[in-house]
Amino acid sequence: MAEQAQYVTLGVAEEIFAAPVAKVLEILDMRPIARLPRAPGNLLGMIDVRGQGVPVLDLRLTLGMEPAPDTENTRIVVLAINGADGKLTLGLRADRVFEVTVLDQATLDPPPPVSAGWGEQVIQGIGRRNGEFVTVLDLDRMLGSIPLPASRAA
Repeated sequence: MAEQAQYVTLGVAEEIFAAPVAKVLEILDMRPIARLPRAPGNLLGMIDVRGQGVPVLDLRLTLGMEPAPDTENTRIVVLAINGADGKLTLGLRADRVFEVTVLDQATLDPPPPVSAGWGEQVIQGIGRRNGEFVTVLDLDRMLGSIPLPASRAA
């Protein structure tokens, strides 16, 4: 039997999103984020992860949702993605992280064809977990083109 893809399921507002587990480096409790002047609205700032400066994006704002305050469930999901200039490490602030899981079916439904270009920027596909819809995010396409602070080579 083929190995089913595993996903980390994230809660944002009342929605459930999923990120391929292969892209997730670690999941951190919320911590202070160093703000950056004149940064895009969804770029919260930088955190230190084992000596590396990691930019943190707010998943709510990246997806066009209303901002919300941090709670005891807020997490930063540290991801390794393929950006326009190669590999990127970045954090994604999510309201909640639920679990690492497989979806009910191995294949994802395509994004709904609502308008040209809309879904293909952020959605890899739609799956189900315990009968609920789970939107699987295309992290490389969604985050790989966001302008981030340049990390300086030593």
